[in-house]
Amino acid sequence: MDALTERFEQERPRLRAVAYRMLGSAAEADDAVQEAWLRFHRTGADGIENVGAWLTTVVARVCLSLLRTRRNHREEPLDGRPEPDDDRRDPGEEAELADSVGQALLVVLDALGPAERVAFVLHDMFTVPIDEIAPVIGKTPAAARQLASRARRRVKGGAAPDADLPRRRKVVEAFLAASRGGDFEALLALLDPDVVLHADRFAGPTPAPIVLRGVESVRRGAILASERARASELALVDGAPGLLMVREGKPAVVLAFQVDGDRITGIEVIADPDRLAALELAVL
Repeated sequence: MDALTERFEQERPRLRAVAYRMLGSAAEADDAVQEAWLRFHRTGADGIENVGAWLTTVVARVCLSLLRTRRNHREEPLDGRPEPDDDRRDPGEEAELADSVGQALLVVLDALGPAERVAFVLHDMFTVPIDEIAPVIGKTPAAARQLASRARRRVKGGAAPDADLPRRRKVVEAFLAASRGGDFEALLALLDPDVVLHADRFAGPTPAPIVLRGVESVRRGAILASERARASELALVDGAPGLLMVREGKPAVVLAFQVDGDRITGIEVIADPDRLAALELAVL
């Protein structure tokens, strides 16, 4: 037992750093590390070829579960400061941990979806190979690589949480209602004159990708797809309002929107299974 404890304590600082970057909360990070210790204690080191990698995987899966629960319950992520009733934390340790990451980066990380955040933290901050990350987040290596790459672009761009989601949601809801009802005038009012629709090769009737430019072309396309719209529902697509059609219990088609003001300036129709697997989706 002493050897097991000593081995775990060697990994604890790194595990805590991993968990904090994923969760943005020191208290939750400690809980995740404690859960990893309990599982390690139950399992023992026998049969574990790489203890550090095994513990990292456990912590990552615990954090992913917490992030998904937080999103499903629409809870705001904690900011890493000690809770008033939590006397377990040392203020000096707390400040050091927060400074090692930076609040600005935590704000950007909060804009990422759960799987995106886990993939980015493991791959870019702790150099875990993509092949090891994929099973942690339940994706193929190609999809995991896409998630990490997209997260990297968003972090470099300083993407912050969208404060205008309610307005964008209303625009997408109006588009869905107009498409389902074949309401020409309502669609014209929602679409920007220079709107562009991109559909991948899996989404359309032809084997090639489709690009529609201009309000009239996109409006006609939306009317023709009214049956598909009736089978779709409002969803969060990587944290932004979009549409999701499910077939046999699996995502079949996703519509992602670019919205400027009260007008839709771009629509992306995604049906490629690999691309769908890389999306963070939550039905609203």
